[in-house]
Amino acid sequence: MNRVHVVTFLAFMMAGLTACQDESGDSAAPFALTDMAESDSYSSVMAGAANLRRLTQAQFSNSLSTVFGPELVVPDLAEPDMSIGGLLSVGASTTTVTPRGVESLEAVAYQVAEQAVSNDAIRTRFMTCSPTGVSDAACMREAIETLGLRLWRRALTEEEVNALVSIGTTSAATLEDFNEGLTFPIAGLIQSPNFMYRAELGDGGEFTDTELAGRLSYFLWNTGPDDELLAAASKGELSTRGGLFAQANRLLDSPNARDGMRNFFSEQLKLYELDHYQKDPQVFEHFTSSLGEDAKEETLKLLEYIVFDDDSDYREIMSTTKTFINRQLAALYDVPAPSAEGFAYADLKDYSPRAGILGHAAFLGLHSHAVSSSATLRGKAVRNILLCQLIPAPPVNVDTSIPEPSGTTNTLRERVAEHLTDPSCAGCHRLTDPIGLGLENFDGIGRWRDYDNGEIIDPSGDLDGDEFFTPYELGVAIRNHRQFVPCIVRTLSRYATGRIETNEERAWLDTLVERFEGHKYRFRALALEVVMSPFFRKAGATEEAEQ
Repeated sequence: MNRVHVVTFLAFMMAGLTACQDESGDSAAPFALTDMAESDSYSSVMAGAANLRRLTQAQFSNSLSTVFGPELVVPDLAEPDMSIGGLLSVGASTTTVTPRGVESLEAVAYQVAEQAVSNDAIRTRFMTCSPTGVSDAACMREAIETLGLRLWRRALTEEEVNALVSIGTTSAATLEDFNEGLTFPIAGLIQSPNFMYRAELGDGGEFTDTELAGRLSYFLWNTGPDDELLAAASKGELSTRGGLFAQANRLLDSPNARDGMRNFFSEQLKLYELDHYQKDPQVFEHFTSSLGEDAKEETLKLLEYIVFDDDSDYREIMSTTKTFINRQLAALYDVPAPSAEGFAYADLKDYSPRAGILGHAAFLGLHSHAVSSSATLRGKAVRNILLCQLIPAPPVNVDTSIPEPSGTTNTLRERVAEHLTDPSCAGCHRLTDPIGLGLENFDGIGRWRDYDNGEIIDPSGDLDGDEFFTPYELGVAIRNHRQFVPCIVRTLSRYATGRIETNEERAWLDTLVERFEGHKYRFRALALEVVMSPFFRKAGATEEAEQ
């Protein structure tokens, strides 16, 4: 039986498988357990429909590395993520695997499996026995059960184990090599929907312990559960509030939580788009091929510092002068480099007018054109991303371009004013452009400037009744906006659940906002509140059951 025949046999066999803190004072204190589900105000609220979530590209790679170790090289999967409601994690609830993706998944699965059996460091992580012969069924079973639990995030059924053992032993006998035979059941585990999809459908209105283990781990770590979390689930500890709280705290105390929260902020702020960052170097002399990566790292390091190191008010992301930059960003910002090598902490208070993420090259560059800044794109980003306000797409056949500079309209503010005389454009642009004009002192890659085509820039404006006169004051206006805090609560909840909340569930969001305020806007406390809330623990009926 050659490899093609073994693959066909594998596909046939697999087809048979079942597809808080103390709110007084500023220092951190023990988290207060409050079961919102027991409140009369929330006991009657029904959770939204449960769903299956496909692993995102990052989760796919992270999950395999968690199981097999850092030595594993995970090839790219040719299956793009899709953003819904502003998040890739929500899009994962509706996407499927395309035919091209299936072919890619098969190729990746075999490459991973071959590394697993040939690399000594990787193999020792799951091989707890030594095969006594080419077709040692007992040792094959032990390896499959160990890997199956970690990859599928649940114990395999006897039927599933038997099918995979049969594939492995038959392949080993044919190829006359135990390890070569083991590659086929390993590849089968990876190709299975049980790995690629997170089955979180609930039982009797609550998620099971096993489902909560995966739900918790992907939320806080963006990867599959570790052995300790799986063991807690097998003992039924996650269905108790104390057990769930203890594991959530453990996960947040782990360095892995930094990676998990980085992924959330990357999705929320669209920072992953900086992986393919391009600007015209003839227009922007400070642009380099590494600027996108550096800009992304600055924003993530600041958020990591606020959330984990300082455990301070999350709203500071809009107004702090603290940041983390390297020599390239220091040159772009025209400030002293805090370190000769790599990123280092810097306080720009005495060196630069920029503050908060609105002054970061990441935000400013992402929401600009390839050759210029954009008041519209920047204002829309503030509305959509930071305030969760929807700006509709322009009408069909409407010219959205801003007039070119002329003798009477040199600055972008003057050209935008001319553009707003068109009634078909004015409605939306009045919501976005006054905000974006407040950032016109920053060019298309985030370098400060005082003049636009020889005219002094006027960054003043109004955000829903709150006047500002500098970019810093714009950041403060956003920080104080009535929708800023509810927006981050809503976005984090959607990220945790993988879906958009129902109208009825908004009562839970309102309570989470109140709890966040009570915790003095500490983000880690908010993450714990989300975990302990009905939003995270309650399971609605599946869409099929509802129909």
